[in-house]
Amino acid sequence: MNRPRLILGLLGGAALVGGLTWAFWPEPLPVDMAEVRLAPMEVTVAAEGVSRVREPYLVTAPISGEAARSPVSVGDAVNRGETVLASITPAEPALLDARARAEAEAAAAEARAAVQLARVNLARAQVDLDHAEANLERNQSLAATGAIPQRMLDDTRQLAETQRAAVEAAETELVMREATLARAEAVLMGPQMRLEAGLGDCCAEIPAPQSGTVLSIENESARLVQAGEPLMTIGDLTDLEIEVDLLSADAVRLVTGARAWIERWGGEDALDARVRRIDPRGFTRVSALGIEEQRVRVQLELLTPPEERAGLGDAFRVFVHIVVWEADEALQVPISALVRSDGDWAVYRVKNGRAMLRPVEIGRRTQTEAQVLSGLEPGDTVVAFPGDRVSDGARVTSRALQ
Repeated sequence: MNRPRLILGLLGGAALVGGLTWAFWPEPLPVDMAEVRLAPMEVTVAAEGVSRVREPYLVTAPISGEAARSPVSVGDAVNRGETVLASITPAEPALLDARARAEAEAAAAEARAAVQLARVNLARAQVDLDHAEANLERNQSLAATGAIPQRMLDDTRQLAETQRAAVEAAETELVMREATLARAEAVLMGPQMRLEAGLGDCCAEIPAPQSGTVLSIENESARLVQAGEPLMTIGDLTDLEIEVDLLSADAVRLVTGARAWIERWGGEDALDARVRRIDPRGFTRVSALGIEEQRVRVQLELLTPPEERAGLGDAFRVFVHIVVWEADEALQVPISALVRSDGDWAVYRVKNGRAMLRPVEIGRRTQTEAQVLSGLEPGDTVVAFPGDRVSDGARVTSRALQ
């Protein structure tokens, strides 16, 4: 065999094998990569909250009567002791049905007869008194001359005193019967009679108990109200707090005084706040999915000055972040880089173009980052979203470089 021809054949075969190997050699997988870094870290509890006036004042009717149409509207500013919030007049008398009116008229007629009888009794008592006093005066003259005994004079004086007491009793009875008549006639009073009697003047004006803003009005229209019935609520919009309902499992992680911030309230900058109170008792609330949840109410004190949160009012929706744990410097890796390996956490660390599976110990976690306690060093590169295609030792390349 010709030696040069053999060499050319071998070179051609090697080239063919090399070309096929290069054509079918797997290309590096394009992946997203992230750097393990040291940075400040905060673990927070996030939930929706509602703004509340810290000390709202519920204004109620002090007496029963007819409340005039509200002189103030929602949003009006009021001054303590100066602004009139409501005016209450006596209520109109109720209309009587046929039976009630007949009974009232009969009672009034009976009362009139009693008054007339009392006047007759008074007149009779007055006549008896005049007669007794005349006898007393005559007997006193006779007793002075000795014409009658002293005993007869004493009897005449006693009779006069008795008749004087009878007159006083008749006068008192007449006053009592006239009052009974007035009460019986008052029952017959209707709405028109009330106006004719001039009973429409205001008898109760309710001033503002505190300076602030009208937050709500139960009913602006004129209406009958009962004593203690709510009329409106006022409060100081510069003295707001945030109320949030947390899952009980999250609430136990909080402490009074914990730092917090408020966002999605309508302004550009977040508002500073801190935990003021954690209720000691939870309550059950059914979620939108129909699941019963144990919730705990938490109040936050706003630290941002009122002038920097202008527009935030009562019962406004906000979003709250409460700090549970924080560190000035913590080794962090993206949550998306974590995978499960034999029941433990691991990441794919990129070294020399290959993804190497490496176990790690994880500490605190946020929604985006996880604290690394061991297994990685600052500056290490990991696969951010490994997925199912990445395996231990696989060749990878950064998608950002393509």
